[in-house]
Amino acid sequence: MRLTNLLRTTASAAVVGAVAFGFAGVAQAQDGQAATTVDDIIVTAQKREQNLQDVPIVVTSLSQETLQDAGVRDIKDLQILTPGLTVTSTSSEASTTARIRGVGTVGDNPGLESSVGVVIDGVYRSRNSVGFGDLGELQRIEVLKGPQGTLFGKNTSAGVINIITEAPSFTPGFNAEATVGNYGAMAVSGSVTGPISDTLAFRLYAGRRLRDGFMNIDTGDGPRQETDDNNQDFGTVRGQLLWLPNDNTSVRVIADYSSRDEYCCIGTQIRTGPTYPFVNLLSDGPGQRPPAAGFGVLPFDRTGYANRASGQEVEDKGVSVEANFDMPSMFGGATLTSVSSWRKWTSSLGHEIDYTGADIAYREQDGDFGFSVENLTQEFRLAGSTDSLDWLVGVFATKEDIGRTDSWYFGDDYTPFLSFLLSARLNAANPALPISPNTIGCYTRPAQTPVGFGTCLGTGGAIGGGGPGFIVGQGFEDTYEQESTSFAVFTNNTWHVTEAFDLTLGLRYTMDDKSLTGQQTNTNGNGGTCAAALGNAGAIGAVLGAGNAATVIGNFCLPWANVFFNNRAVAEEFDDTELSGTIKASYRLNPSVLTYVSYARGYKSFGYNLDRVQAGITPVASTLFPSEVVDSYEAGVKMTLLDRTLLLNATYFDQTFEDFQLNTFLGTAFVVESIPELTSRGVDADFVWFSPVEGLSFQGGVTWTEAEYGEFTAADLASPGNFPQLSLLPGSTASFAPEWSSTLSINFDRDVGNNLRAGFSLAGKYMTEYNTGSDLIPFKQQDAFATLNGRVMLGSADERWTAEFWVQNLTDEEYIQVAYNAPLQGSAFQSTIQPNGTYYNPALDSQTYDAFLGAPRTYGATLRFKY
Repeated sequence: MRLTNLLRTTASAAVVGAVAFGFAGVAQAQDGQAATTVDDIIVTAQKREQNLQDVPIVVTSLSQETLQDAGVRDIKDLQILTPGLTVTSTSSEASTTARIRGVGTVGDNPGLESSVGVVIDGVYRSRNSVGFGDLGELQRIEVLKGPQGTLFGKNTSAGVINIITEAPSFTPGFNAEATVGNYGAMAVSGSVTGPISDTLAFRLYAGRRLRDGFMNIDTGDGPRQETDDNNQDFGTVRGQLLWLPNDNTSVRVIADYSSRDEYCCIGTQIRTGPTYPFVNLLSDGPGQRPPAAGFGVLPFDRTGYANRASGQEVEDKGVSVEANFDMPSMFGGATLTSVSSWRKWTSSLGHEIDYTGADIAYREQDGDFGFSVENLTQEFRLAGSTDSLDWLVGVFATKEDIGRTDSWYFGDDYTPFLSFLLSARLNAANPALPISPNTIGCYTRPAQTPVGFGTCLGTGGAIGGGGPGFIVGQGFEDTYEQESTSFAVFTNNTWHVTEAFDLTLGLRYTMDDKSLTGQQTNTNGNGGTCAAALGNAGAIGAVLGAGNAATVIGNFCLPWANVFFNNRAVAEEFDDTELSGTIKASYRLNPSVLTYVSYARGYKSFGYNLDRVQAGITPVASTLFPSEVVDSYEAGVKMTLLDRTLLLNATYFDQTFEDFQLNTFLGTAFVVESIPELTSRGVDADFVWFSPVEGLSFQGGVTWTEAEYGEFTAADLASPGNFPQLSLLPGSTASFAPEWSSTLSINFDRDVGNNLRAGFSLAGKYMTEYNTGSDLIPFKQQDAFATLNGRVMLGSADERWTAEFWVQNLTDEEYIQVAYNAPLQGSAFQSTIQPNGTYYNPALDSQTYDAFLGAPRTYGATLRFKY
């Protein structure tokens, strides 16, 4: 009897959370106290409450206490507690990517769905960035590794981050906290919960966080006003109702709203190339970091260069309803669960494109650059159990609308900068031709002749020029709308063959349909410079040679300046079906040891690259890329030892991804290529120990991963012309795939007398070296590093008040999140095969490389009150 038992033991929201497995099983003891044995760790990885040690899946379960002690506020914070998980952001917090076992989807393009699914209170968030924000009051987080598509749906081919927040309680209570820290950090949050009636309870949470930026910005030519970057300014409000109309029914309604109004994210040079003098000449003051000797790697520095603003406004809101109906007279006792949701996420962004003090290119925060995602979802599950069978069947449907707007502004320095680049290239071949900022008109002068063109180049544009340059201001304004519908039927069933031996079979059949419409529009006369250069192809070729002419003209007709994109309509539609599933066999050797083997097939949906994509200077007819599938095999053991106070789990995994969707920046545009094969194999190991010392516990793990691309050639790619920039991939370790990743957290919390409670915690993570670039250029390598978070606490024994002093990244470790090619600032790959068999030669690499940096050491104090 759900209501009777609930009201009898309504000590905490954890008990309320146990009213139905869909609400989230509790990762703490039912008396509201922290877990003290492994038996207290409950997860819902199979959409039903189970002890962690009974689930034949690799799950890292993180309790409320562990999350709070490690300072986890969002998904990015979570990685310090989870081996094998990396979370990064790039040009804005709207471009956040999670990876598990070296596999994930690179951000920056909403046309790609996620490899790592994010689920918050039973609602799937279709993009990692949509799930990035203040998570509020957490009950626990489960990180499920490997394909989880049978129960969690498509786009979970690498794993799932399952987040469970605190539910309403029928016991009145409130809590509040205030935080101050370095970098001007200030935060306040609070919640209140309690009964509205005998059958209705509520919970209301609100929070606001402010912080100055981590980066110091040299604004160069301006007009940017902010001299720091990567700040924090967001607020969240979340309201819930829990209705228990009778003993067999529960309904939980959640509505939330959050907004961010920040400026983020400026990268900084980690290697400055030979284009530095041109940037410097065009900028007021130094335009970027000066190069190191021999154009080597620069020392770590938190100074960035940006003359344009990097504002970001992000709004996220939604409503979900979860209803559970016990039907004791049907099928021997069953529960029907309905989960309905509506969500809308929007962003409006500004973008400093070149990351220099020169005014080369940018995107205004005027509503013409950003994207939105609106979802409607509905899931029904019917589940039950008999003595020999746990069964579940369900259906899932979703309708998703994605809108993307893209824009490009030419700065005052774009034309002279391109002239510097082209004339320097000619000067290297013929020193008689001067390096000049004034040669663009040589290429674009109407009816240019070979003699006139040669004279113009020879005089640095002083004679025989006069053609148009690139018009300063907005160059294009594109819009894309992608509509998708998805419907799936699924089942997951465990047959208890004997008391020790279980077989689990899960199947999911998914039907997807996506349509794309768009309009690509050049504005303000943009494209005229490209057209003028094309009109002079004969004269240019006569002087420079036909092969060189094509390359030079290509610089006039890059995607943002290409005349062939003007007033170009985009319309595509595609549908696909996929059968995925899993089979698992588990055998309990004794009450303390469970062994298992499993096979799973995962599926990540096809999509469209919502961007300007061209082959040569011709727009590609279709930006469709195919679905990604994975076959995963695992063999593991779960051990519960030392009187059930020690958890030791280890699993070998072997995953093969086909048509792996790689989104990579080629220096001028993002392209999506399907890599024929990516394998990820290794070992996951986790432990939890509730020590004999009162209040002292340990949790940690280690992941050994070998994630490698298969061998492939240009002929294996959808666009063979992309192969030179991907030629380092065949047979190489994938990006963001450290061989070793390990975590350890220590938590101590106990009464110390005089009505006081004291404690401390340490949480650390170590990763071996890995490459942060999808093209695997060596300059993008991140060396092995470790981060450490710490906290000390003193409070009243009844937890009415608690004072904490905390530090994140205690050792102030210096590391990069993502390195990337600075636009238009050099070239990394060559046009011919080099001695190493690829198109990359480090001796000929002239590219400037920038990087988005990891957070520095932060520290502060938090005061909590609880009733």
